[in-house]
Amino acid sequence: MWMGAICALVAGMMWGLVFVGPLLLPDYPAMLISIGRYLAYGLIALPLAWFDRAALLKLSRKDWLVAALLSAVGNFIYYFCLASSIQRTGGALTTMIIGTLPVVIAVSANLQRTVHAARLPWMKLLPSTAMIIIGVICVNQAELEGRLRLESFDQWSYGLGVLLAIAAVACWTWYPLRNADWLRENSSCSARTWATAQGIVTLPMAIISLLCLWSFLAIQDGDFEMPFGPEPGYFILVMVVMAVFSSWLATVCWNEASRRLPTALVGQLIVLETLAAMAYLFIWRDEFPDITTILGMVLLIVGVLIALKKSRAYTH
Repeated sequence: MWMGAICALVAGMMWGLVFVGPLLLPDYPAMLISIGRYLAYGLIALPLAWFDRAALLKLSRKDWLVAALLSAVGNFIYYFCLASSIQRTGGALTTMIIGTLPVVIAVSANLQRTVHAARLPWMKLLPSTAMIIIGVICVNQAELEGRLRLESFDQWSYGLGVLLAIAAVACWTWYPLRNADWLRENSSCSARTWATAQGIVTLPMAIISLLCLWSFLAIQDGDFEMPFGPEPGYFILVMVVMAVFSSWLATVCWNEASRRLPTALVGQLIVLETLAAMAYLFIWRDEFPDITTILGMVLLIVGVLIALKKSRAYTH
């Protein structure tokens, strides 16, 4: 139970880094940031696949198709939408929308669970869910108000950013549910092997996407320097860090948490990603959160602890 919670905590802390990536690279297209991250992920997965080759060879064609679909939706499409949204709205609004994932996933998990997965009673899910909702609102309220008051913004671009964030939520509502189902149906496959398999199928998709983007930019006759942009060393460093920590290692931890905990509870633990993202955002800005933000973070943590306590009887 608690080992699964720790794995989810580590995954959330590493996933929080992806919210800072687009802010570190404001002059780079969101598509290139997404491609770069998963191209690095795929390259890192290749040597790891050698050590896991025996287990990987046991995967069927259907398993590889599932891995490809999970990677396309949960990696490429999700992060493209997320990075595009962050660049259009700033970190606060996007974080607020992504912060609804614990509630959306928990509700979706209870509505769609199969006989193979634990299902939490609605009344036991309600208190922690309510606290998480209030906490997310508090954490983001001050940041959102400050941005709207001090900065002018393009209304259409801002609206598109909101829609992209909602699309990212949809992608990452489907991903953990489908991923958890596969892991429970294939208990002999380790979390590490499944994370490596998703990395392997990511590589050809990243290469094809890079070639398509390169061709598109060439046709547009833009002045952006492909493939690594105006700061190649910095770009590659950011991509490698996100690939190692926010892609492969975070996926390993998340797979382990998905196997040990009820899916509805794992969905709530994604709130830790929101906490980490907000913390990294304040560190990057060299600011200290106000009292409302701190109160919201406390509510988020308490909500997660309540969820852990209420779910103990339903762990298998």
